[in-house]
Amino acid sequence: MCFSHFSMLLHLLLLICGLLSNRSNRALVNGGSSTVVLGDTATLPCKKPDTSEALTQISWQRRTRAKPLDDNFYVIDATTGPRFVNGGDNRFTFVGNIGDIDGTIQLSNVTLMDEGTYTCIITLFPSGNHRREVSLRLLVPPSTSLEDNPVILGDEEVFIANCTAAGSKPPAEIRWNTSSLDQILRTTSISTQHENGTATTVSSLFGKPSRDINGGLVQCVITAEGLTEEKALPLKIQVHFPPVEVQIIESSKDSFECKSEANPNANITWSRSNQFFPSSARVQGGRLQFLSMSSDLTGLYLCEASNRYGRKEIFVYVHVNSESSKTAWVLFAVLLVLVIGAGGAWKLHRSGKCQRSPEDLPVEVPLKEK
Repeated sequence: MCFSHFSMLLHLLLLICGLLSNRSNRALVNGGSSTVVLGDTATLPCKKPDTSEALTQISWQRRTRAKPLDDNFYVIDATTGPRFVNGGDNRFTFVGNIGDIDGTIQLSNVTLMDEGTYTCIITLFPSGNHRREVSLRLLVPPSTSLEDNPVILGDEEVFIANCTAAGSKPPAEIRWNTSSLDQILRTTSISTQHENGTATTVSSLFGKPSRDINGGLVQCVITAEGLTEEKALPLKIQVHFPPVEVQIIESSKDSFECKSEANPNANITWSRSNQFFPSSARVQGGRLQFLSMSSDLTGLYLCEASNRYGRKEIFVYVHVNSESSKTAWVLFAVLLVLVIGAGGAWKLHRSGKCQRSPEDLPVEVPLKEK
């Protein structure tokens, strides 16, 4: 009878020791956190350091976006091995080792709904349960884009471009490399948080649409934890303006080129005032070429540069003396300077707003035969 009482007291003492041991050993299970990119495979570690106690089972619980309450979903029995409880999910795989008291599992094709806290519970005899939480954190790389806004020449600051990093977790950071234009351009950024935990960041570029920034090269640089490296999106600033500084230059002894600065590029057309083009004159884009010199080339020629924002014209008077072709071209070079200055008056004449007086006309220099 005394032996029976002693045995009961011994079992009670062992039970109390086991409970105390359970409380003191809970921190011995290795856990931590796992950070993974959306769609990749996450490893959830759970291992008990060396122990002489016998393993009963390892079980897993989770609290995630999809399962906001504690959910028992996986058990690894020391005898029968791993199995799902409360419904299966074949994305989970047991990659640990029962003999080493290692209950590590992997979760493939991770989604935002999987993010949360996973609890590993190792049950030993006689110490009982040892718990450790493993945080699963997801990274989502942003979808990036750069949208430019072609602007028209002006004096007021306008919106030039938007750089967007959409659906990123955590929010992406955006900066602009503007090199020599940093004193001219200005940037703003705004981030919008979405219900699924991702965020969209938009950075805008502003500036005065001057010819100084037209063609300027800038970069939108996006940095995010979900990206393996920062992403740079290049942009060539486009400031649209009508043709300016139209010029006619002699490109060879028998041809002349009409040029103008414009954005988009100007369309160049040649015409002849009140006359058809002679058969010995040819036009190719901005080039006017005379195939042979004859008196029918003499006359006033108009070069017009135009795009959808405006147009500009310039005139040149050509005089050919068939008896001395060489002298005729020298005379043209002189008259070219004179006629360009008279272009405004000739446009008024074409509009009918004024009549030409003899002194308004290009001066024809009499030629002497050699």
